[in-house]
Amino acid sequence: MLDESKLDAAVGPIRVKGARKGDVLCIEVLDIMLADQGVMMTNCGLGTLGERITEPNTKVIKIKEGKAFFSEDLLLPLTPMVGVIGVLPEKGIFPATVPGDFGGNMDTKEVKVGTKVFLPVFIDGAGLAVADLHACMGDGELSGTGIETAGTVRLTVKVLKGSSISAPVLETLDHIYLISTAKTFEDAVKAACTRMTDLLSEKLDMSFPDSYRLMSAVCDIGISQVVNGVYTLKIRVPKSLTGPFDICHR
Repeated sequence: MLDESKLDAAVGPIRVKGARKGDVLCIEVLDIMLADQGVMMTNCGLGTLGERITEPNTKVIKIKEGKAFFSEDLLLPLTPMVGVIGVLPEKGIFPATVPGDFGGNMDTKEVKVGTKVFLPVFIDGAGLAVADLHACMGDGELSGTGIETAGTVRLTVKVLKGSSISAPVLETLDHIYLISTAKTFEDAVKAACTRMTDLLSEKLDMSFPDSYRLMSAVCDIGISQVVNGVYTLKIRVPKSLTGPFDICHR
């Protein structure tokens, strides 16, 4: 049997100097250095088709020269990303496998080198934790794992005062992503769209009907993960429309 309490064991919680409840952390991913091999497991009930797995199985995958050697004939270009990045929630104890408004196991492949991750701070010190590196992972993490690997992540962390957010935000070179997690797909979609229309209304000084229409015209909604007992979605807007993300009460 797989002891799920040991999955995604995180580095942390790290106390962030100066972070207070109500602040925002801005974490920039500077570098991801991967180990020389990764693993992908299957297990009974794991992932979207786990009912078809009759016994656990693990595949070891060599990583070298910018490629993951899935087989002798199939080499995959590496897409390094961080699966778990989050802070301590205000109440309760959550395993590192769980995502939420605190971040956690969001399994969002855009958390990669060059991305800024904005997280709300729920307790003094924040309690930042990082884990779950993937050499390759597609949207959804559909079988329940990416190419899981060890490695080293280099980050910078800033504490932003005087403003707040309600849930994670990502900023890449070209887009702003709002991350929403809920128990049902429908609730996750509604939460993501609500946050995006609020953002557009505020940034572009427009009414709700116009922000609703604009979201439908220019924004994309996508799946981060569907295998962690809840649904994590991402909705993105081009920065050419809104400009860089600046923290307000979102």
